[in-house]
Amino acid sequence: MIPETLLGVFMIFCRVGGCLMVSPGLSSTHVAQRVRLFIALTVTLAVSPLLLPKFTVPLRDSVPADTLWWIGCETLTGLTIGFFGRAFYFALETLANALATMIGLGGIPGNPVAETEGASLAGSLIMMGATILIFAMDLHWELIRGLVASYDRIPPGTPFGAGPMLAGFADRISEAFVMAMRITSPFVIYSVMVNLALGLANKLTPQIPVFFIATPFILFGGMMLLMFLWNDMLAQFILAYEHWLRRG
Repeated sequence: MIPETLLGVFMIFCRVGGCLMVSPGLSSTHVAQRVRLFIALTVTLAVSPLLLPKFTVPLRDSVPADTLWWIGCETLTGLTIGFFGRAFYFALETLANALATMIGLGGIPGNPVAETEGASLAGSLIMMGATILIFAMDLHWELIRGLVASYDRIPPGTPFGAGPMLAGFADRISEAFVMAMRITSPFVIYSVMVNLALGLANKLTPQIPVFFIATPFILFGGMMLLMFLWNDMLAQFILAYEHWLRRG
């Protein structure tokens, strides 16, 4: 009985660890690998009493080939669930960097929050605020609850399926980018209006470097717009992410 129990705990760890490895917040490179491993082990041991009955009987008479199949299925399922949540981060980070360019902050580097490559100052600020809100609103617990509930929809040892996985990922990407476009749409309108006005002014007075003179005013207007819309932007992101966590 003990070998089946240990093997069942390891199978739970494959799904939990795969999800936490790519999920928003916990997968950041600023979190040490040992800390992430400890969190995954802690969550696995916490949910094991609820989930072990789903594993002990099927794994009792399994052969090594079946065990490897279960490990692959559970890890892939965890990674897929984590990537579904990470899609919201991908979309927000992409549009946040575009927002920085729209308001004149594109050339100022910032510290990356979730990735290793460079990011803009405004993009880093927005991503940091979104990450803090995820933990402040206890949405990481909702992710764990969703992981436990996923065993009812995707039984252990059952492959996720390439078709449903790609369809689900495409739906999450579309939903995330629609959310990100809705958040940054005021800055798109601001950028189009300002650049159109500056283009007309440059045509009327070509001897004056209009764009060079207007850069501080563009930056000031963009920062004021960001200050007034900051709360609504993060609220829209958290609402979309929370809706996905609760709906699954």
